[in-house]
Amino acid sequence: MGAVSACMDGVEDVPLHPLVAARLACDMSVGELAAGVRAAAGRRGLRSGCDEARVRKWQRGVEPSEESQVYIAEALGWPADIVRADDWPNWLPLTDGVVPFGPHSSVTALREALRTAMDRREFLTISGAALTALAADWAAGPTAALAQDNDGGPVGEDFVTFLEDTTRYLAGLATEQRQHTDVLLNAHLSTVTGLLEHGRHTPDLRKRLHTLAASLSQTVAWHSFDRGRHARASQNWVAGLHNAVAAGDHNMGAGLLSDLAYQATWRGDHGTAASVLSHALTRATHPAARCLLQLRLARALAARGDRSELRAVLRALAAAEQHLNEAGIDRPAWCAWVSEADLAVDSGQALLDLGDTPRAHQLITEGERLLPAARDKTRGVFLTYRAASYLDLKEPEPAAAAATQSLLLARRIGAPRCVRLVDDLLPRFQPYARAQGVPELLQLAAG
Repeated sequence: MGAVSACMDGVEDVPLHPLVAARLACDMSVGELAAGVRAAAGRRGLRSGCDEARVRKWQRGVEPSEESQVYIAEALGWPADIVRADDWPNWLPLTDGVVPFGPHSSVTALREALRTAMDRREFLTISGAALTALAADWAAGPTAALAQDNDGGPVGEDFVTFLEDTTRYLAGLATEQRQHTDVLLNAHLSTVTGLLEHGRHTPDLRKRLHTLAASLSQTVAWHSFDRGRHARASQNWVAGLHNAVAAGDHNMGAGLLSDLAYQATWRGDHGTAASVLSHALTRATHPAARCLLQLRLARALAARGDRSELRAVLRALAAAEQHLNEAGIDRPAWCAWVSEADLAVDSGQALLDLGDTPRAHQLITEGERLLPAARDKTRGVFLTYRAASYLDLKEPEPAAAAATQSLLLARRIGAPRCVRLVDDLLPRFQPYARAQGVPELLQLAAG
């Protein structure tokens, strides 16, 4: 829980108890929370003697019973199954979804991400304001985590190397195999978190563990994002960001912020995405990293659909092209894949959003041809972009062919995000229900 301070009952700068922060976030008074607890008991045919005095005791550190914790969750509008009575008050979700930067925040952020997965906190999202504030704090240069002396057993270099090697292997599997790696990746992340929290290690090994935690968090986040588990994805990206800071890796930190911005764009919050990417660009130095960030910035700006953004979009695309030409082959692993194909397709999609359909269609088609066979999931996404560009040109037959190809590919490799993209296009095919390939596409999608 962040160190939020308030002036209450004449006491200044006292960190809020998590229950107070949660209550205030729900705009509830002490009396309203007490009434909510009594109502939760009443729905079970029981009576609760909860009153304002009891709530204040909880807020001062008295631990509620397990039964009362369930009632508290329901009173605050949360599902009862997130309650972990033996971990009060830590199970209370963060009110803004963001762990603030601090000397030991890397492990705290990892634990929050693991709790989000364990407790299925998919009802929580990070607000655009909180995400922008996090990016601004990162751009201001948060201090890296201080080395800690833990009481646990020593961590051996061979074991860390084993974790690094197996993580690379799992992340490098063919796309259709990655859908089977979630349990292993989460187990690795939990292990690394435990080593950082309790293990004794040299400064060099600690840095490697932070780097590994950042990489694992990013991979787990993308797996979650592809399956529509947005709260889990965002918390893992935030955890990765904290560990990139701890490792002193500014480029990876910028990349993790850009992943959060990509998620914001996906959810239609293009203003937040552009703000976050602008902050991320202040500290990214590697040309490949800057290329990816500029491409995502161009997409975020163009997605607003405002022709007045055209000049800014073109500047970002030109910068991305220049950075790609300068990137060379020695790149950070997380952005090693950025290529001419991505430049072409993202440029095309940006132009498509701004209404330059013919040029957009040309670039998207060109980029899809350039994409290497190993990137099937990306190919599925690109095919939906191609289908959309054909629909904009009022050419339903090739649009249906591209969408069908994308849907078949997505189902084969287990890529729900690609399926969602095709589903979102289906209403646009309805006026062309008799065009070649359209009935077959609609039937396939319904099956």
